[in-house]
Amino acid sequence: MLGLVLLYWIGKYFYKLAEEYDKSKWGFTILGIVVYYVGTFLFAIILIFGAEIFSPGYFDDVNEKLIDLICLPFGLLSCYLLYSYLKKTWEKNKPNPDKLIDEIGKPSDQIIS
Repeated sequence: MLGLVLLYWIGKYFYKLAEEYDKSKWGFTILGIVVYYVGTFLFAIILIFGAEIFSPGYFDDVNEKLIDLICLPFGLLSCYLLYSYLKKTWEKNKPNPDKLIDEIGKPSDQIIS
């Protein structure tokens, strides 16, 4: 149940971000959820391989829920990094409406980008 609530909040933030910058809302919602799962999966693989190299057989007796809880912050971190990257990139590429208003009526060869 906690996992569904977490996925809801991740999707909600990506949905609002995409809505604010007129991008594909559901596409970026799904992307945010996929990035969460990929982040947790990659860290789990790194954690398990690292532990098996230094202490063989350590994860044979460890509960899977414990591994999920250890990997949860890294999935959230990967979502946060993607969210920050998208917001920064989209903010930089957002057109300035004041500049666009001044260019109304000018020939296309005189418009400064």
